[in-house]
Amino acid sequence: MRGVLWLLALFTIAVVSALFAGNNHNTVTLFWEPYRIDASFNLVLVVLVLLFVVLHLALNGISSLLRIPQQARQWRLNHRERAMYGALLDALALLVSGRFVRARKAAERVLEMDDAVERSGEKLPYGPRLRAMTHLIAAESAHAVQDRGTREVHLQQALQHSNGRYGQDTFDGVRLRAARWSFDDRNAAQSLQWLNQLPPGTARRTLALRLRFKSARLAGDARVALETARQLTKHRAFSELAGASIARGLALEMLQTTHDPAQIQRIWSALEDTERSMPDVALQAAQRLLSYGGSPEMVQEWLQPVWEAAISDSRKVSEVQRLQLVSVLEAVFAQSLSPEDTAWLRRLELAQQQQPGEAAWQYLAGVACMHLQLWGKAQQLLKQAVSGLQDAGLRRRAWGLLGQMAENRQDTAAALLAYKEAAKS
Repeated sequence: MRGVLWLLALFTIAVVSALFAGNNHNTVTLFWEPYRIDASFNLVLVVLVLLFVVLHLALNGISSLLRIPQQARQWRLNHRERAMYGALLDALALLVSGRFVRARKAAERVLEMDDAVERSGEKLPYGPRLRAMTHLIAAESAHAVQDRGTREVHLQQALQHSNGRYGQDTFDGVRLRAARWSFDDRNAAQSLQWLNQLPPGTARRTLALRLRFKSARLAGDARVALETARQLTKHRAFSELAGASIARGLALEMLQTTHDPAQIQRIWSALEDTERSMPDVALQAAQRLLSYGGSPEMVQEWLQPVWEAAISDSRKVSEVQRLQLVSVLEAVFAQSLSPEDTAWLRRLELAQQQQPGEAAWQYLAGVACMHLQLWGKAQQLLKQAVSGLQDAGLRRRAWGLLGQMAENRQDTAAALLAYKEAAKS
């Protein structure tokens, strides 16, 4: 279609020119004393067009001739640049294939080529980034063969040539690799220091978060590891189940390092609601708070979600966790339950109605009744519980409490029988 249009345009120009030139009888007279030259107007137009074409071609020729040295320099620069890129690809291929010494030597050849280009006074458009990546490959190769001295030299050069003016991604990539190398050297503090230098956007990337999590675990900093695990779970780097399991383990680790109630409360307040509702975490926090003389009322508040989960669905709380819950509540009752406080007794009665076959709730209700001075009901519940308790420790404590109540009412035979059964358990 384009060719047809050009052909029509040429025909149109030819027709217009023929009409104009065929009927044009004008002449042009040039006076150059003592000469006079007469020429037709059409001839003058043709000559002028020819002169314009010749002059244009001459100027283009002269310009091309003057550009030959510059084109020669550009050709040499392009040739060197292609050679450098080829050597860089060789170094990268050798690195990923595990030939680390050859990869470092190939990277050093690229640096030598770049030095030659600089000595010639030329500059590559991506020279700094190319040099930074070359130093990074050389440093990676040196790290693979445990040559830390060479690695650090190339690392500093890579940081110098990727200082953010030629690409923030290159600069961030160099620091990420430096953090990884420090982690491989088991230097968690240095690795975290490199990661802390990253911009906020880069620090939130999955690669950086994974490395921060590993470095924090290596350093034993459970708080930083827990915060990072939360972010990784939000980024879907961990599944919900794996993230919850990791968070539970880190929360337990944080609680195990506490030494006073204030420290336990700070850690508890730093946990998220989903982590506080985990039975293992809540039970561990409650046990440690009680062991350091913490508030029993606060322990009851912390254990409320676990208690509700235990009585609503027995599958949410394991047998071991249920026994731990009973033990912690038994200790709470011993410290804080008074004859005027019947709230827990109502809760225990509701639990027995919902799970009538659970002997642990009967035992706990018996303990509560004993502290509320409801001796007859306490004795009845404990006797019912001992036949169904599977845990030897709870059964032994139940017989011991029955023996104490028998002693209080001066029933020596019943007390001896209870203590004998406790000894058997």
